[in-house]
Amino acid sequence: MDLTPVTLQGRRVRLEPLSLERHWEGLLQIGLDPELWRFTLNKVARSADLRDYLETALREQAGGKSLPFATVDIGSGRVAGCTRFGNIEPAHRRVEIGWTWVGRTFQRSHVNSEAKYLMLRHAFEAWGCMRVELKTGSENRRSRDAIRRIGASEEGTLRRHAIADDGYIRDTVYFSIIESEWPAVKTRLETMIAAYSPAAPIQPRTE
Repeated sequence: MDLTPVTLQGRRVRLEPLSLERHWEGLLQIGLDPELWRFTLNKVARSADLRDYLETALREQAGGKSLPFATVDIGSGRVAGCTRFGNIEPAHRRVEIGWTWVGRTFQRSHVNSEAKYLMLRHAFEAWGCMRVELKTGSENRRSRDAIRRIGASEEGTLRRHAIADDGYIRDTVYFSIIESEWPAVKTRLETMIAAYSPAAPIQPRTE
């Protein structure tokens, strides 16, 4: 697995390697919405919190533990959110997709579906992963429904699994997609993406 930062280019979404120099202002404009952090382990209320969150992601990248991205909406040129490959385990051909948030303006749009498509495609087709994990808090029904909708399998709940920044103890629900399931999930996601703009072909690439 080559963990060199890479741009994942889609039709309407581009995932750019996270850079504070390039993306800070755009992320700051959307990243202090309290609703974004309602169910997350990290709690961001101030610009300093957001800065620490992003700097932590970049430190993990330097240590080979994560690969964070800024999510960019190509049509508007605006930063739409942030996401990450984490818990990267090359020896086991396993990775997690998570730490994902999308600004309110871009929620329930093409952004999240296409971003997941690009990341899953990279994980299975470029890295040769045999398993991709996703997880969320048990109380976050919207996130659980969204993960199921892309075709991931719910594997179970780890009780009292993690402690949030505010001290809340979370039960965590794990989902996965394995390599044999990727072709069907890929088709499912392509259909979902095409529904937003059926005339344009889906031709994501890496560069």
